[in-house]
Amino acid sequence: QVQLVESGGGLVQPGGSLRLSCAVSGFTVDYIGIGWFRQAPGKEREGVSCIKSSDGRTTYADSVKGRFTISRDNAKNTMYLQMNSLKPEDTAVYYCAADYPLVFGQCKLSGTEYDYWGQGTQVTVSS
Repeated sequence: QVQLVESGGGLVQPGGSLRLSCAVSGFTVDYIGIGWFRQAPGKEREGVSCIKSSDGRTTYADSVKGRFTISRDNAKNTMYLQMNSLKPEDTAVYYCAADYPLVFGQCKLSGTEYDYWGQGTQVTVSS
């Protein structure tokens, strides 16, 4: 069965850092796109970043460029989101999702492109 399991969320002060992990099982990550999305109460779901597993090409939302870094370890079937310089507006439930198959083109930050979703992990940025 396909599973995506997020971990690494928690409470952090503004300016702090967190690293989220997304462990993927049920298929290899060689030909998928993995995206991170977030949703805050009362707000629409927002695409944060994505990575194409086959070549490592990445995409970032403007709101996180220069602060967040997405990466993957295909051997471990795990994708990471390193979040630095966190702001209160980054507070949200963060979800990882898989777009499968993804062989050609770049990954997208539209949630409609993704077929499998994790359960989410809460990130709270507050003093």
